[in-house]
Amino acid sequence: MAKKVKQQNNVVAVNRRASFEYFIEDRYEAGLSLQGWEVKSLRAGKCNISEAYVNVKGGEVVLFGSVINPLKTSCAFVVSDPTRTRKLLLSRREIDKLAGSVQRQGYTIIPLKLYWKNQWAKLEIGLARGKQEHDKRDSIKDRQWARDKERIMKKNFK
Repeated sequence: MAKKVKQQNNVVAVNRRASFEYFIEDRYEAGLSLQGWEVKSLRAGKCNISEAYVNVKGGEVVLFGSVINPLKTSCAFVVSDPTRTRKLLLSRREIDKLAGSVQRQGYTIIPLKLYWKNQWAKLEIGLARGKQEHDKRDSIKDRQWARDKERIMKKNFK
C-alpha cells in the first residue's frame, strides 16, 4: 500500500494582478525580517500583498504597503503596526543587480508570492516592466483563446 503524502499549503498570499499589470523579467527569493506577532499572523494566513511594492533604499531592499493583520490573541502590550515597512533579506550581489536595473533600465520590483519554505517565510519578488493598455488586451485575448480551446478539446473528446 502506498504511503499517504501530507499535502501542505505553503502559499500564504499571491499577487494576482502582478502578471496582468507587468511583464515579469526575473524572479528572486527573499527572506523577510518579521516580528513574532507577524509570524503568528502569517501562519493563520492574515496577509495581503496586492497593494505592496519593493524599493531599494540605502543599500537595503524594503517592502512597503504589505498588510499583515494581527491576531486577536496576540500579546496585548506589543504595539502592532499592520502596514510597517519590512526589510527583505537578499545577498549583496542580488541587491546591487536589482538597484542597477531599477535606476538604469526603469524596471520596478514587485512582490509576487509570500510562502513558507520549511520554517522560514519567503517572498518571491519580480523584476518587472509595466504593460501598456494594448499589451493587457493581448493578455486577455490569449487567456480567452486558451479557455475556448480547452472547451473545444474537451467537447470533441467526450
